[in-house]
Amino acid sequence: MADNEQKIKELEERIANTPYNKATQKAIGQYKAQIAKLKEKQSGGSKGKTEGYSVRKTGDGTVPLLGFPSVGKSTLLNKLTDADSEVGHYAFTTLTVIPGILEYKSAKIQILDVPGIVHGAASGKGRGGEVLSVLRSADLILILLDINYPEHYNALLKEVREAGIRLDTKKPDVQIKKTGKDGIKISSTVKLDIDEETIISILKTFRINNADVLIRSKIGIDELIDCIEDNKVYMPSLVVLNKIDLVSEEELKKIEKKIKPDLKISAHVQEDLEDLKKAIFDKLDLVRIYMKEPGKEADYKEPLIIKRNSSVRNVCTKLHKDFEEKFKFCRIWGPSAKFPGQRQSLKHVLKDEDVLELHIE
Repeated sequence: MADNEQKIKELEERIANTPYNKATQKAIGQYKAQIAKLKEKQSGGSKGKTEGYSVRKTGDGTVPLLGFPSVGKSTLLNKLTDADSEVGHYAFTTLTVIPGILEYKSAKIQILDVPGIVHGAASGKGRGGEVLSVLRSADLILILLDINYPEHYNALLKEVREAGIRLDTKKPDVQIKKTGKDGIKISSTVKLDIDEETIISILKTFRINNADVLIRSKIGIDELIDCIEDNKVYMPSLVVLNKIDLVSEEELKKIEKKIKPDLKISAHVQEDLEDLKKAIFDKLDLVRIYMKEPGKEADYKEPLIIKRNSSVRNVCTKLHKDFEEKFKFCRIWGPSAKFPGQRQSLKHVLKDEDVLELHIE
């Protein structure tokens, strides 16, 4: 293990000391591929599969609070939800995952107070592997930063990336189909930032010598390696600066320029928490659908919460296992309808605050 760590360190130093250009692209690609292989060995080939805390997902979305110890996660959880998380002015207060439910716009969103992460968490320090495994099954990560320690931001991003989590980006559209012969054939529908020689070199580092590769997304070396390993999780995040009541306006502006947070709050004095609730709801991409039975008024009290861009078929699947099969047609009132009561099919994509009337056999 120590030998692997030394090799990784040496390769990282080579990358740092090698200016990136067309002439060095292939070499840097090989170095990065070798690092990825060594890290895979370190984790026993199970990156992201570390046994985590036992947390049953519930509600319309799961949002863990990620931060270093004493950043204010427990206080924030208690202010946002019905949870009762222990709060103390010392490190490592929370030793287990504590769930709470945030109710907002009729959505029930699970907020998780996880133990404070420490440097080296991705390699298992401070039960970091368990914490990071909880994050991999989430729908949104809320990165909570103490205003007094803005330098923690880059450290957290590094740990999250090492754990195989890719924030605020979509999985690249890259298909790698292994073949039995004829070498590596590459086709692309977009202009690439890496040349074919580099792509082939990286694939061969992973012992892929024969394959058909189709690339439909702009990718670099790191994204290509992610696609080859195929064990990464892609999800959105919110960066939140906490304890803003402890610094001056001038100091706050300086920190904002460095980090560019999504929100600034003070959990302790409950400042701007309504904005945070809205941001969580919006970032989860949730919409409200009001259900209506034929011949009756719509139920505006308890909307159905679904993901944005969901279809009528998605609603049927969520409501009952037989609804899709027995579906006849539906009627729509609201933003996605061209006129009130428009008749639609299973393929119709719903919008926030639509009224949906299902007609089932």
